[in-house]
Amino acid sequence: MNIKKTTIAKIGVVILLALVYFFVAPVNRTINEFASVLSSLDLDKIKEYILSFGVWAPIISFLLMVFQSVAAPLPAFLITFSNAALFGWKWGALLSWSSAMVGAVLCFYIARIFGRETVEKLTTKTAVKEVDAFFDRYGRYAILIARLLPFVSFDFVSYGAGLTAMSLFSFLWATGLGQLPATIVYSYVGGMLTGGAKLFVTGLLILFSVTVLIFLVKKVYNDRTKKSEKKVAE
Repeated sequence: MNIKKTTIAKIGVVILLALVYFFVAPVNRTINEFASVLSSLDLDKIKEYILSFGVWAPIISFLLMVFQSVAAPLPAFLITFSNAALFGWKWGALLSWSSAMVGAVLCFYIARIFGRETVEKLTTKTAVKEVDAFFDRYGRYAILIARLLPFVSFDFVSYGAGLTAMSLFSFLWATGLGQLPATIVYSYVGGMLTGGAKLFVTGLLILFSVTVLIFLVKKVYNDRTKKSEKKVAE
């Protein structure tokens, strides 16, 4: 009975969201604008769009970041660059980091509440399988490692985490810590430095991220080796 009620509640939420999107004109218009601006991959266009809202610009930027988190393929780093250029690298970094955290938590809960089928529709079956393999390989370190790798989608990993038994607390600290280096890189380097200085600082931060990544991978390997040895001994 409880399962039926839960299923009905999920369907009800989906129907409600669909009705809001299709029949509430301001919501429909805003979501379509967000998708159009982000899919353009044009940094200047994104900055102009955010700035056009005046004092509401930080809130619009925040919502853009959350929106791109749910619409997984859309690029987040362009919003981070825009925030750095519009609000300065410190405030821009804080805005980008906090909004990305909210977006990650939203993806986490969408996956946890609505399940695998919904995640596959929001992303792809192939993406979900790849994330499954990533979690199987790195276990409890998967989130932290993924956040340090620029070629691994934050959004896919957030959805994937929601499909596991991982606690929200574990997800939050790994996500917050892991995405901090990238946020600082995109904000500071993108917003303040040019030429040789940009390359130098970028190189240092990449070196830091790679060093941390190597340490984590080594730790994962050692943990797995210990577990294997323990099983053999038993």
